[in-house]
Amino acid sequence: MTQNAITELAITGMTCDSCAAHVRQALEGVPGVSEAQVSYPDATARVVLEREVPIQQLTEAVVGSGYGAQPRNEDTIAASDGQVLHIAVIGSGGAAMAGALKAVERGARVTLIERGTIGGTCVNVGCVPSKIMIRAAHIAHLRRESPFDAGLPPSPSDVLRGPLLAQQQGRVEELRHAKYEGILESTPSIEVLHGQARFVDARTLHVALNDGGERVVAFDRCLIATGARATIPPIAGLADTPYWTSTEALETGAIPQRLAVIGASVVAVELAQAFARLGSQVTILARHTLLSQEDPAISEALVSAFRSEGIEVLEHTQASQVTYAGDEFVLTLGKDELRADRLLVATGRSPNTQELNLEAAGIKTDPRGAIAVDDGLRTSAGQIFAAGDCTDNPQFVYVAAAGGTRAAINMTGGEARLDLSAMPAVVFTDPQVATVGLSEQEAQAQGIETDTRMLTLDNVPRALANFDTRGFIKLVAHAETGRLLGVQAVAAEAGELIQSAALAIRNRMTVQDLADQLFPYLTMVEGLKLAAQTFTKDVTQLSCCAG
Repeated sequence: MTQNAITELAITGMTCDSCAAHVRQALEGVPGVSEAQVSYPDATARVVLEREVPIQQLTEAVVGSGYGAQPRNEDTIAASDGQVLHIAVIGSGGAAMAGALKAVERGARVTLIERGTIGGTCVNVGCVPSKIMIRAAHIAHLRRESPFDAGLPPSPSDVLRGPLLAQQQGRVEELRHAKYEGILESTPSIEVLHGQARFVDARTLHVALNDGGERVVAFDRCLIATGARATIPPIAGLADTPYWTSTEALETGAIPQRLAVIGASVVAVELAQAFARLGSQVTILARHTLLSQEDPAISEALVSAFRSEGIEVLEHTQASQVTYAGDEFVLTLGKDELRADRLLVATGRSPNTQELNLEAAGIKTDPRGAIAVDDGLRTSAGQIFAAGDCTDNPQFVYVAAAGGTRAAINMTGGEARLDLSAMPAVVFTDPQVATVGLSEQEAQAQGIETDTRMLTLDNVPRALANFDTRGFIKLVAHAETGRLLGVQAVAAEAGELIQSAALAIRNRMTVQDLADQLFPYLTMVEGLKLAAQTFTKDVTQLSCCAG
């Protein structure tokens, strides 16, 4: 290499000009570098060399400062040794698959490591089977009772759990093969290892293969996407009983006569109502209230709906002890007891990070074991990324998949960020619960002065036509500007309207902007327009089409 040669690096992880200054200092500290010009907007570093310097020495200096770097090449993604960039992906769920496929698309080769069933939680024991079961329970409920019983007499039927379970698991297997196993089999740039991965250091994994062998995997970049597992509370005696987590509940071949549910999480409320509609006598034990992290009005509406269906909700209640004898659970509740045939524990989920030996790679976690990531999905180890439920991001599969995709872009020389400011969320109860943006309480905690309106569903024509006016739509706006900050909805189809609210927030619309939009008549989403109109009008005095 001649004197004053120039090399260019693609830099990832910079979020401001100060970051660029840190990268410049790191590069100029490498012997043989006379000058480094780093651009945050372009995500590049132009390095002037006074003698030959190995490219790996430059990239390691950047990684050591907390950022990512690789040679800038428009045609192919290359590792520091000139070979195709090698990315290790730990896990095979939504985040892992999205990351692996995007990395391959951008020219990398991937080694994907999975210790259990391909596909992760969502398709196997989470979203897919639970929503199938919830839908079946909804059909059973409508056959037993509906707002139209006077003209359409109810015709309740027996619940045949065996055929329902076979139908559910058949669809699970179909989707797992179509969206996970089949894709991996047909993608030669992805090698799949079945085993448990542990970090040896920040560049190497040891994999204990399920068949008894072992592999050492050296990588240029790594994506951790190991998901989460059910959290089990430290209740005396619980560990010695055959309690269910959501996995066992979804795979059961029989509907219990009496079901106790410990927890008030999304999983707890969804499965509690499903089992109740399939024939169980259900009691929910909530340490605080149902969905206590949400606006209090949501809990009130959901409790009212549950109790109207015969579900017993015990708020501010905890079990101090659990025993199991004679095929019966006994839960001690202060001076009282609760007896049940089955017990579902649904108190949240904990990241699967304990067996990864993260300390060896210098990866930081929070007290729960969740991997700390920035908005580019980078961990505290510059060349290692993480996405999905094993991180400190919200535990939703679409957040996981978006994170995996963005991590792959960043691992292969791009720059992408995961923006969660308008993240919609849906709880699949009936009525559904859907939220996006800030609640009134969250906005006030941030010192934002708000103006809010709550529209009950007896003001929404679609709800009136359905003879189902349970719930509400609440809008949270900035008091001074009127900009929409958040929406909370409890409605039969709340999940179908919340994305419109997310788009409104993303585009910084005001409530007046929303009120001025055209919404089709006799749709639930028209409720957003009506709720927006309540900021300036009495909607009870409007004509039917809310113009």
